[in-house]
Amino acid sequence: AIINSTITPNMTFTKTSQKFGQWADSRANTVYGLGFSSEHHLSKFAEKFQEFKEAARIAKEKSHEKMELTSTPSQESAGGDIQSPLTPESINGTDDERAMPEVTQNSEPRAEPTQNALPFTHSSTISKHWEAELATLKGNNAKLTAALLESTANVKQWKQQLAAYQEEAERLHKRVTELECVSSQANAVHTHKTELNQTIQELESTLKKKEEEIEGLKQEIENARELQAQRDSLTQKLQEVEIRNKDLEGQLSDLEQRLEKSQNEQEAFRNNLKTLLEILDGKIFELTELRDNLAKLIECS
Repeated sequence: AIINSTITPNMTFTKTSQKFGQWADSRANTVYGLGFSSEHHLSKFAEKFQEFKEAARIAKEKSHEKMELTSTPSQESAGGDIQSPLTPESINGTDDERAMPEVTQNSEPRAEPTQNALPFTHSSTISKHWEAELATLKGNNAKLTAALLESTANVKQWKQQLAAYQEEAERLHKRVTELECVSSQANAVHTHKTELNQTIQELESTLKKKEEEIEGLKQEIENARELQAQRDSLTQKLQEVEIRNKDLEGQLSDLEQRLEKSQNEQEAFRNNLKTLLEILDGKIFELTELRDNLAKLIECS
């Protein structure tokens, strides 16, 4: 599959799981997601994404510096007139402005019925596009929901383990205190205390790792909520497109009725002309006979 997405400095690549990542393109109003065969490939892609993002940021800064240097001499030569700095969008135009002339040139040579049917075809294409995007988001939402349920179960298990570790640590602390008070063998107690302290440190490090994993799961939950909000927004846009599609269908039906009515009127007009021609032919024939009779009378007289 080929994904055509322009990387900008404002984009962020998010690892939603060990083998899945995603990023949002605000200009295309699309969320892209990629699954990898291993976590190593995902990490390599994230590093490359960060490199391209940094390169885009540097290119943007250089572009702004060049435009500022270009606009400064023009301001000085104009005798103090204030000019707004040019941006890439003002020079080349936005995507919509660049696309408008092409659409106009392609639509001029077409006949009137094709122009009437063009909005209907365009709206159907947009509707299919949003339906495909919605289906993709539903699939991602199902995957994230399953991962969220699994993560929630893991969080509960880790909380239970954490409580058990804390109880074990408290018990070990009490045991150390008892050993210090009761035991007369200082060396043995010191060795045992060192072992217990090492065990406590290991438990604390394990506890920190579990807390970090819990924070990661919370971040995944926030990402799932954001995806849900985006899915709701796309659903609303799809409904708006369907309403517009229905309006266009109504307009197309009205135009077809008008065209049929016009054709019927033209057919009736043709029939009336044929009848009138037949009447004229009869009158011309009668006038011809009258002329012949008059010519005969003149000759006889």
